[in-house]
Amino acid sequence: MDQRIVFSQQPIQPIQTNKAKAAQSQPKTGQASFQNILEQKMAPELRFSRHAQERLQARNISLSAEDLSKLNQAVSQAREKGARDSLILMNGNDLALVVSVKNNTVVTAVDGNSLRENVFTNIDSAVIV
Repeated sequence: MDQRIVFSQQPIQPIQTNKAKAAQSQPKTGQASFQNILEQKMAPELRFSRHAQERLQARNISLSAEDLSKLNQAVSQAREKGARDSLILMNGNDLALVVSVKNNTVVTAVDGNSLRENVFTNIDSAVIV
């Protein structure tokens, strides 16, 4: 029996590691990736916990549509950085909101008068708007 070894005439392609593949799939600077755009479009609406609603009413704090837009943007920025629970400082630091980024829920709100006396715990990030 005659055994032959046949070599392919196709050029050998280098094997790409996962790191090399990831580098190739990253968008160029200034371009948003499909995943980022999808996350922004699919981001759930920001909710306010009962406690946060009570705090806003008790402290006579009202948020305009512009404020809510800025708040949503701040939460999105925190999410992109991997934050789970974030302190959002707004309106020239006259308002502080603790937001569960994971649950997309405002947990509590503190106005400027009460802000100086408070210690914020169980947060892993802060966003200043």
